[in-house]
Amino acid sequence: MLQYIEEAKQGDRQAFEQIVRHFTPMANAVAFEKLRDYQLAEDAVQEAFTEAFLHLNKLRAVEAFPGWFKAIVVRQCYRILRRKQHPALPYDEAAQATESSFSIADIIEKKETQRLVHESIAALTSNMRIAVQLYYFQGYSLQEIADFLGTSVSVLKKRLFDARRKLKGALPVADVLSVFNHLYEGGKDVLHIVNGDVVGEKLRQGIVKGDVLVWREVYSHGPVFLDPADGDNRAVRAQYLEQTMGIPQREFIENSERQEKILADFHKYEEVVLWFEHDLFDQTMLSYLLHWFSKQKMLTTKLSLLCIGEYPGIKLFRGLGQLSIEQMETLSGTWKLIGAKELEVGQALWEAYVSPNPELLSQRLTTDTSALPFAHDAFRAHLSRFPSTTNGLGIVEQITLEMIHEGIKSPYELFKNVGDQLHILGMGDLQYWHILRKLVQGPYPLLQTHGCNEFPVYNDSVIQFKDCELVLTELGKSVITGNEDWVQKNGSDEWFGGVHLQGLTPRWRWNPLVGVLQERSTEA
Repeated sequence: MLQYIEEAKQGDRQAFEQIVRHFTPMANAVAFEKLRDYQLAEDAVQEAFTEAFLHLNKLRAVEAFPGWFKAIVVRQCYRILRRKQHPALPYDEAAQATESSFSIADIIEKKETQRLVHESIAALTSNMRIAVQLYYFQGYSLQEIADFLGTSVSVLKKRLFDARRKLKGALPVADVLSVFNHLYEGGKDVLHIVNGDVVGEKLRQGIVKGDVLVWREVYSHGPVFLDPADGDNRAVRAQYLEQTMGIPQREFIENSERQEKILADFHKYEEVVLWFEHDLFDQTMLSYLLHWFSKQKMLTTKLSLLCIGEYPGIKLFRGLGQLSIEQMETLSGTWKLIGAKELEVGQALWEAYVSPNPELLSQRLTTDTSALPFAHDAFRAHLSRFPSTTNGLGIVEQITLEMIHEGIKSPYELFKNVGDQLHILGMGDLQYWHILRKLVQGPYPLLQTHGCNEFPVYNDSVIQFKDCELVLTELGKSVITGNEDWVQKNGSDEWFGGVHLQGLTPRWRWNPLVGVLQERSTEA
């Protein structure tokens, strides 16, 4: 929207039309609150847009437009109040004047519900009424409403909370939110892209309106490419995921094509909201999507982001899937518009991550990535997965062997404890079983298994796996102390983003002592 405001300042009428389309419902709600007459409110808003267009060149900062325009709307309302009043037409009647898509019974039932709701809303304070109208009935995000009303998101959330509490006592229904959802006038044309099925299912239970797309990918595992949709690239990745995780190639390819088809049709939505977390699993996904959107013409579709790394009351925040429906409900509407800077950083990170030269990512992490506040730590953690200069182990293998040495022998317990310590990676169980499998197999294993012969793969539950124990081999004990180098004995054949490390002397290693990636010729 900021781009449209900037273009409108230069006299672009089409850009101003987008501004009108976006801000009209908010302006109508504010004007009606002042005038208590829908027709007069429309007149005030129309005059306000005219005044705004004529004086838009006086606006110094485009970010200030919402509050600046609201002041114009209020001023026009006061002008109208000084004129002769016309017969009043209630807001809810005017809003429903064109309703014709329901049966007579549906219309009667809905109008009765509306009557009760609007009577109850009318009893709220002015600040509460506007907040309810814009958030629940028009579908604006909390940030958009806060900017328009000139308040903070926290204050706005308090108003909505107080309003719900008052309405719960006034309405003869058990669930106030279900009534709002039934009468909701905005937010239907929104696509929510999330990182997992658990989160997706919770969002579908009334937390948000619109469609939910679960983006099923694990870009933090296996070979990744600048264009994952390319047929050859997809075939390479599908084969690797089947070999290391057991995901059937056909299933992976069909699912990828299905979700990309939905993504390509994003223009049918008014807004696309990305729901992600702080870890590498999510940050790689986010950077890919931002890279993809940076190549698209958004036209009238807004792109927004909700990305968190903590939640009040949760000591170790692992992800959105931890949150209850009630907790996730508090996040709804708190997303923020994605601007040019976020797109630029996301695009650059993805290009660096998929490059066969990891120096590009190392260099990128020395630049300003604050537009995506969790990206730096997540991608730096990715580099620590490379074989170390001390013993050839990546950070996951190192922590695993240390925990086994300390007495944790169950694979399930290892997954939990390693995952907690390295939660920045967002590592899934199939990824971890692949790592354990490598440590057990090969001519120079670092671990031995007791009570099991294999590790689970996709859609597989190995019954005896729950009784499995892992112990260090003599080589494992020697490697963990730094007396042996595992890569020099066992060799490497692993992907790290776009980097494929192979052989007994891989080109790139991570130096944990100084926290940098080093090329073979410069290793100490």
